[in-house]
Amino acid sequence: MTGRQDRAWAGVATAPWIGRRSLTLTAAAAVLAFTVAPGARASTAGLRVRDLGDTPFTLGVASGDPLPDAVVLWTRLAPRPWEPGGGLPAVGTALVSWEVAEDEKFARVVRRGRAVATGDFGYSVHADVRGLRPGRSYWYRFRAGPWISPTGRTRTAPAHGSPPGRMRLGVASCQQYDEGYYTALAHLAHEDLDVVFFLGDYIYENAIDGRAGARQLPSGSRLPDDFAHETVTLEDYRLRYALGKSDPDLQAAHAAHPWCVTWDDHEVENNYAADISQDNAPPGQFLLRRAAAYRAYWENMPLRLPQCPTGPYMRLYRRLHYGRLAQFDILDTRQYRSDQAYGDGWQQPGPESEDPSRTLLGPAQEHWLSNGFQHCTATWNIIPQQVAFSRRRLRPQDSPLSMDAWDGYPAARKRLLDAADAAGLTNLVVLSGDSHIHLAMDIKADFDDPASPTRGVEILGTSVSSDGDGIEKPEDWQSLLNANPHMLYYAKRRGYVVVTLTPSQAQADYRVLPYVTRPGAPISTATSLTCRAGHPGWDRTLTSSP
Repeated sequence: MTGRQDRAWAGVATAPWIGRRSLTLTAAAAVLAFTVAPGARASTAGLRVRDLGDTPFTLGVASGDPLPDAVVLWTRLAPRPWEPGGGLPAVGTALVSWEVAEDEKFARVVRRGRAVATGDFGYSVHADVRGLRPGRSYWYRFRAGPWISPTGRTRTAPAHGSPPGRMRLGVASCQQYDEGYYTALAHLAHEDLDVVFFLGDYIYENAIDGRAGARQLPSGSRLPDDFAHETVTLEDYRLRYALGKSDPDLQAAHAAHPWCVTWDDHEVENNYAADISQDNAPPGQFLLRRAAAYRAYWENMPLRLPQCPTGPYMRLYRRLHYGRLAQFDILDTRQYRSDQAYGDGWQQPGPESEDPSRTLLGPAQEHWLSNGFQHCTATWNIIPQQVAFSRRRLRPQDSPLSMDAWDGYPAARKRLLDAADAAGLTNLVVLSGDSHIHLAMDIKADFDDPASPTRGVEILGTSVSSDGDGIEKPEDWQSLLNANPHMLYYAKRRGYVVVTLTPSQAQADYRVLPYVTRPGAPISTATSLTCRAGHPGWDRTLTSSP
C-alpha cells in the first residue's frame, strides 16, 4: 500500500492475536507509560478549598451506560477549564461526594457515596451507582468542598426479561467545535428520550484559531494559544475535551439523558487504523499518542472501570439491554481494524479491499458479537457503531467506494450479516455516524443485487456541527439515490435522529437545523421512516425527499 503498511492490533492485552509487526521497544515504552488504573498512583497531596476556585464544576455532569439497577455518574473538576490541568495542580487529590434522588429537589435521596478525584486522571469522577430500581428516572449531583454541581437527570434500564412497550433513543455524532454551535444538542436535551447514543468524533484533533473558527468569538475574546495546534499529548486532549464540554448545549444534553458512547477516529487522529497513523508515524510514537487520547477519552466520558484503558488499549465494545425489547451491541471499528485498502479515501474496490482476511472489528470482537447474536432474546438487535455500514455508490457503475467505511471491508460486513442470519435475527438495526449526512438504507444480503433479501435497516445520522450549515438539497441528491436503490433518504443538514422502538415497529425521525454557524436555529423533522418487526426493510410508502 502506498505510504502505509498493513498491520493490525488486538487492542487488549489478553487478545489471542497480534499484528504482523511486533512491538518495537519504543512502542513497548508507550504501553508502560500509560499503564495505570484509577487510584493506583493517587497522590496523597489533598487540594485546598481555595484550589477549587469559584466553582470546580465548569464542565457539567453526565451519566451513562444504564443497567436495570445501576448507572455511571460522571463529572470532572476544572475551576479554570481552558488552562492546563483545568487550573488544578498536576499532582493532588480531592474528595468528591455524590447523591442520587427520586426527585429533582433531593427530598428523597436513595444513594450517597464519595469518590477520590486525582490529578493522574484529570480529577475526573466515575461513580458506578448500584442498587437502583429498574425503569426509573433519578436525579443526581456532586459536591466538592462548599460547591454543589449542576443537577443531572438519568434513567435506569427496565428489568431483565420485562416487556417494555416503548423506547426512545437519540442518535448523534460529529461535533467539531470550530465548525459550528452545538444547537442540535440544545434541542436534543428537550427530547423525551430514554438514552442517547453518541457514535464518535466527540472532539476533533485539528488546530483551532483564537476566534474559534466558524464560531467567530467576539473581539476581545480569544481562545488560548494551547488550542492552536493539533492534539498530541495527554494535556492537549484534556484541554480539547474541556473546550467542548464548556459548551452549555452539550452540558444540557448530558444533564438531561444518560449517554452510551463510542469513538471514531478524530478522538485520536483522522482515519487512523489500529496502530497506524494517517501520516505513517513510527508505531511507538503513534501508540504513545493513542494512549494519551484513550486515557483522555475515558477521563471525560461516563464509562465504567472495565473501560479504563491500559496503555494504548481500551475495551470499548460492550453490550446493553432494554428488557426484552432491544439488545444493544456497541462496537469499536477503529482499534482493531486492518489498514484501509488503497489509501483511506474513496477508491475503486479491488483484490486488496476484498481480501477475506481483512477485519474491521478484529477476531475477538467478531466472536463476541456473533455469540451475542446467538443468545439474544430481544425483539430488536441494535448495533451502534461508527462508519457507514451499507454500500454507497457515487454512480451506478464502476463507482469508487469509501475505503474507511464498511465498503472497504466487504468480507467483514458479510461475516457480520452471516452471523446475524445464522442466529435467525430478523430485526437488525445498524446505527452509524461519521459521514455528516442523514441517510436511511436497507441492508441487503447482496448490494449488487437489489432483489436479494433485506437483512435489516441502517440509520445513519448527520453531524451536530461538523461541515457547518450544510444545504437543504445537495446537488448529488437524485444521482446518489439512483445509484443506490436500497437508499431511501438523503439529506445534508446538521441535526440528529430520534428512534422509537416498540414490539411492532421501529421509527426514525430525522431532525434537522437550517444553520449552526450562528446560535439559535430551530429544529424540525425532515422525514420519518418506519420498519415493521419481522419484516426487514424500510416502509417505502413514506416520503424520501429532504
